[in-house]
Amino acid sequence: AGQHETYLNVVGIQSVSDAVIGCFDSVYAENALAYRRHKGLPIEGLRMAVLVQSFVPADVSAVVFSANPLSRNTGEVVINASWGLGESIVGGTVTPDTYVITKEGLSITSKFLGAKEVMTVPVKEGTREVNVPVSQRNRYVLDDSSINELVKVALTLEEQAGHPIDAECAFCEGDFFLLQSRPITTLRNS
Repeated sequence: AGQHETYLNVVGIQSVSDAVIGCFDSVYAENALAYRRHKGLPIEGLRMAVLVQSFVPADVSAVVFSANPLSRNTGEVVINASWGLGESIVGGTVTPDTYVITKEGLSITSKFLGAKEVMTVPVKEGTREVNVPVSQRNRYVLDDSSINELVKVALTLEEQAGHPIDAECAFCEGDFFLLQSRPITTLRNS
């Protein structure tokens, strides 16, 4: 996760084609190869699938874990959320709000208000970071209904996958979008 290139808000056939090639090429990027060497993974004969999907211009983005990736507690769901596109969260340019919810009873055990000073927004054929309006910086981005929706999705995905998951989600004009889901890589033996 996070080792290869991601392109957002790509418009036009040639631009999409260039982005796909950039994704393919990133399998041999030095940071990706160093990671593979560190983990004892092969670096020869690598292949990559590239996912092309419709762009969701998110108002709010969230990464939801069906187990706590830091404590490795499988009885908790953890949500990181921020304004704008999820790139701010996964790229580490923002400290997101963090919610911890118990699987048993589905109660929120902690909420942390993140310092959401910037957000990633779509611009013509790409994205950029802008300042979060001051009025939004000290507000939680998720209400209880959105938290419950994310927890239910995470638990359903975990049940279907048979292991804890990490899912990227977006809310756009009140509609929910599941963008991707994968195993939580930090739960594996390091």
